[in-house]
Amino acid sequence: MATTAADIANEYPIPVYRFVVSFGEESIPFSEVSGLDIGVETITYKDGLGKKHMPGQKTDVNITLKRGLVRQKSQFYDWIASISLNLVDKKDITVSLTNEAGDTPLVTWKVLNAFPKKLTAPSVNGGSNEASIESLELLADDVQMEFH
Repeated sequence: MATTAADIANEYPIPVYRFVVSFGEESIPFSEVSGLDIGVETITYKDGLGKKHMPGQKTDVNITLKRGLVRQKSQFYDWIASISLNLVDKKDITVSLTNEAGDTPLVTWKVLNAFPKKLTAPSVNGGSNEASIESLELLADDVQMEFH
């Protein structure tokens, strides 16, 4: 059982509410990130004696980013609109869980060659006072995980 603050910091799970998302050199605030999954498809080989399971190819990486819609122009709309011009701009993205101060990454996921596949506008409702949240879905080649 942890007895000191240092023991608690090292032995307890890292909180998920302190994170930074970076597109290259630019950090963009998001309220939620999901889909940082690393997996493989499975292959089932059947013979006269039963079944054998083997790993296959890596599964698709589908990342979802959610953030509050602001009055400025959305760079995500420009990014997904560029696809219709056959100018797909793939980007590397990093998502880092940070320390309490938010300045030191503890765990980082590197999303490689991501491009947008869907931009969802917020649901509008005249009887609600919730913030407007836009959602961006990305397809990427790979996710790598790094502990600092």
